[in-house]
Amino acid sequence: MTLNCFLKTTALAALTAAGGMANAQDVTLRIQTHYATEHPSGKLAAQFADDIETMSGGEIAIEIFFSSSVVASTETFDAAINGILDCDMTSGAYQTGKNPAFQFVGDIMGGYDTPWQQLSWLYYGGGYDAAQELYNAQGMQLIGWWLYGQESLSSAKPIAGFEDLKGWKFRSPPGMETEIFQELGASPIVMDFTEIFTALETGIIDGADASGLYNNVGLGLYDIVKHATYPGFHSMPSDHLACNKDVWDGLSEKHRRIIDTAMQKLTLHTALSNEKKNAEAAAELTAAGVTLYDWSAEDRAEFRKAAQTTWDRWATKTPEAAALVKSHKAYLGQLGLLASD
Repeated sequence: MTLNCFLKTTALAALTAAGGMANAQDVTLRIQTHYATEHPSGKLAAQFADDIETMSGGEIAIEIFFSSSVVASTETFDAAINGILDCDMTSGAYQTGKNPAFQFVGDIMGGYDTPWQQLSWLYYGGGYDAAQELYNAQGMQLIGWWLYGQESLSSAKPIAGFEDLKGWKFRSPPGMETEIFQELGASPIVMDFTEIFTALETGIIDGADASGLYNNVGLGLYDIVKHATYPGFHSMPSDHLACNKDVWDGLSEKHRRIIDTAMQKLTLHTALSNEKKNAEAAAELTAAGVTLYDWSAEDRAEFRKAAQTTWDRWATKTPEAAALVKSHKAYLGQLGLLASD
């Protein structure tokens, strides 16, 4: 090798090394989710992390803690506030104890019919700014949502319309849902998610609000009960990605854009994949003798009316709750989904 050739090769190696140093990982984000690695949503979260690492050229590393392995699911938000984690990938609905307004970013019951409508409120209906005030007051930054669509009610008896709710004993999560269903004559029983199967099996409850149709199949609910609502109408929970605001503000604009883009991809594929899986589950359940009920427009309107009456009570709890209810109502009115008196 000539001296000239050697110098060129050495210079190229030095430039390559310098470029490698410039692209070296300089951000690590610790994120906790309540989903397990093998759960469909857990797999999508893993893809989300890979997308960020790939798009950033390795400048951002994402460390995801699955199955709430660091702290309990409901404590994830505080863990991010206090620096134990950087971001929370669970649900805003877990934080209603901090402020009832979190109900209206976690599960806007009786509101939107589709995930696309709910997401359009966030991105195009003023929702992002309204919600951001709530998060920022806690020292957190809302990055985005990932939601899988309407949940299905499962029942041991027919549940064809709101009249069938009278006296219906079912598992309910805590919070606003119990008030709505009580107003319609049902008997919601708050119990942990893990207790549903045994409670159905022993007849303690007649049914359950657990998850979407596909997920309910995975839980084995339809081995016990043979009735379900589909497509659902009552609940469409949105999981969030929320990060410690100081951590988020400390990222470069480039890194924030990458994370936001990856989040929007996660949002799209969460809704799309669950729509496909729910449709497949519906066909399989129908063939297996499970009866699925698509509530009429009139019965849906009755439920929406009861839900939005409950919203108004919750709106009196804090100014932030009032602001979010006002925002949702304005946008639902534009979509023609606001309950009429």
